[in-house]
This record gives sequence, structure tokens and C-alpha cells, in this order.
Amino acid sequence: MSYRFSCFMILLLCVLGIQNGHAQLTDLARLEYSFIPQSNTDDDYTRLRALLNYPLKLKKDTYLVLGVEYNKVILDLEENYPFDTRGLKRIHIIDANIGYTFKWNKNIRIGLKFNPRIASTLTKRLVSDDYFLNGGVFVINDRRDDETLKRPYRLILGLTYNATVGLPFPLPFVSYYREINEKWSFNAGVPKSNIKYAIDNKDNIQAFVGLDGYLAHLQEPSVINGQSVDHISLSVAIGGLGYEYLFTKNLVGYLYTGYTFRLNNVLRNENRDEVFKLDEVNAFYLRSGIKFKI
Repeated sequence: MSYRFSCFMILLLCVLGIQNGHAQLTDLARLEYSFIPQSNTDDDYTRLRALLNYPLKLKKDTYLVLGVEYNKVILDLEENYPFDTRGLKRIHIIDANIGYTFKWNKNIRIGLKFNPRIASTLTKRLVSDDYFLNGGVFVINDRRDDETLKRPYRLILGLTYNATVGLPFPLPFVSYYREINEKWSFNAGVPKSNIKYAIDNKDNIQAFVGLDGYLAHLQEPSVINGQSVDHISLSVAIGGLGYEYLFTKNLVGYLYTGYTFRLNNVLRNENRDEVFKLDEVNAFYLRSGIKFKI
């Protein structure tokens, strides 16, 4: 896989998403557990995620959102690799969430976010390679509550930037949600697209495809095939079914299960070129959690 394509996949995973963009402005709290057991190997992947945001109302329809997100990635690498894997087993990703959103007019809202990030194994003192900067600006046309429309919708257009990619310019973002009727709706975008069916006011089911992953710095680099390994990345494409239960309008529990149809776990050098692929056999996927949203 080429460096540019791999970096573009990482950008999609880390930035260009309704989950990681607009959701950082609307989710006030989230606790989440993800698990991918590797088929036909002894390796597996676990991620624990916690997010907390606090909105400060500056004036009518204008908010400053301050928060933090923490991801702990646990790699249980039990295969017989030709190098020491102890420095790879715990990866920490810490984001500071700084968001600002205001109404431009009756239908249009502007959202801005700035996300300083630490992504590292954190086995030593922090160095410059552990820090990354992400951000974006979004124009949100939210007509979901417009009773004059036969099929309410929400369109989000934006530009995003991620320092982990190494591209010196922002890339576009598009996400489109539309209600088909009272029961059916869909969202087309990255990192997740779905079609959802509302069983009743409390229960939703959906079919989805999506992306997940991360990029992080290794503070204790290994030497593999004569090259120093300084970074690790995971990119995974997933398809499956999901269930949501609305305890209240704002408090939602969810469970997604499916199968990975593309899994790429790669050790990279200082320039983020591919050096060594860890086991990449597709497998079962599970993600569950609870969130409190605006």
C-alpha cells in the first residue's frame, strides 16, 4: 500500500467524520468499548474510549465547547514476531476538544473545532513526535425539525486538517442525512454510512459500513529489516448491524456488531513509510457504549 493512500485512509479515520467532527460538538459524554479478535491468530485489539465536553453559552445560539477525549488501545500480540512487541501493547490517544458553534441564519450553523492530540505509547517523557494538531470548520444546514419539509435532512460541508497525514493543506468533508419516511432514514458520509429503521420511539436498528483506526508514535522504537520503526497505524473497514436504545431523547445506549472486510495494522518508520505488517486476518467486530448528546 502506498504511503499517500495509507495516510489518506488515516485522515478519513481521524478527521473526516460525523463521529469525530460534528459529534465532538454535540456529544457531551461518551463511554465506549471496542473489540476485534483476530481470526486464526492469537492477536486481538481492544479500545476503551471516554469523552467529556462542556458547552458554555456565550449568547443566544452561540456556544464554546471545551472537552477532552481519551482512547486506550490494547494490542494483545501473542504471535511469534521477529522482534520485541512489549513496546506496542498500550497506546494512548488524548485529545483536547475546543469547539465553537453559532447560528449564521435560521437554518445554517457554523462549527469550528481545534484538537491538539497526544498519540503515543507513553513509556517515556513526551517528545515532539507525540504531539499532533487536528482541526476543521463546518457549515451545517440542519432541517431535521422543519415540519414544512416532506423529507427532513441535514447537510454538513467542511474542511479538515490533520497533522498525522503530512499533507500541507486541508481536505473537504461532506455528510448527508435524510429521512425517507417516519420509520426510515439514512446517513451518507465518512467514517460511517448507515440506513436506520425506527422500531418505535425507543428502539432503532441499522445496517452500516464504517472506518476505524488510529496513528501513534512509538517511544521505544524497534529495528525491523534494518529499519527503525517509529509509528504504528491501524485502519479497518467494517460492515454490520447496530442497535440503539433511547433511554431519553439525549441519553442513548448502542451496540454494533459486524465483520471487518479490510484490516491493515502497520509498523512505520520516521517518514511513516510501511516497514512491517502485523497480522491482518479479517475478523468479528464489536463496539458498544453509552452517550449523552445535545
